Amino acid sequence: MNVQIWSDVVCPYCYIGKREFEKALAQFEHRHEVEVEWKSFELDREAPVRSPDDMYDHLAKKYGRTREQAKEMVAGVVERARTVGLEYDMDKAIMGSSFDAHRLIQMAKTKGKGAEAGERLFRAHFVLGEHIGDHAKLREIGEEIGLDGPEVAAMLASDAYTEAVHLDEYEAQQIGVRGVPFFVLADKYAVTGAQPSGHFLGALNQAWKERG
Repeated sequence: MNVQIWSDVVCPYCYIGKREFEKALAQFEHRHEVEVEWKSFELDREAPVRSPDDMYDHLAKKYGRTREQAKEMVAGVVERARTVGLEYDMDKAIMGSSFDAHRLIQMAKTKGKGAEAGERLFRAHFVLGEHIGDHAKLREIGEEIGLDGPEVAAMLASDAYTEAVHLDEYEAQQIGVRGVPFFVLADKYAVTGAQPSGHFLGALNQAWKERG
């Protein structure tokens, strides 16, 4: 059974949703017959490579809030992340484009390393405060997960995998994805948001029972 997951590595709920889904999958009786595919989705396709704003100023501007209100919003997300074992450090998060990070994931997918790339990029952004728009950092991350450094650097210097990223985003648009994370199970059942693991487990069981 296939599961497709649209997410963005700069989306805090996507990392939380990933953990909740992984917990559900670990409890799913037929987990070894589930094939998970991570799909690209950019929350902000117009974002600069690196924004001059930190996370709090970015959210304050986006939602018309004060910086203090933005900090309160973020505190709630940090607490939710902690419930699934993630220690977000939002003070260090570098805001900017996730496009090249998605290109790295697409490249990693062709080498059987897509899941590792996504996990490492989430950790880079939310836990370590690393700049995932920086090509040197992306090469370093690529090497960490077992990709060839010069090959990663050459890919980033070109427009390779641009089409793959855009195709995922086009597919999302076609099926009406408005936000992420967005899960499609067995090409039939959709689950939106960072749902509790029990919800995902129920969806997995239902999709398995009714799969074609």
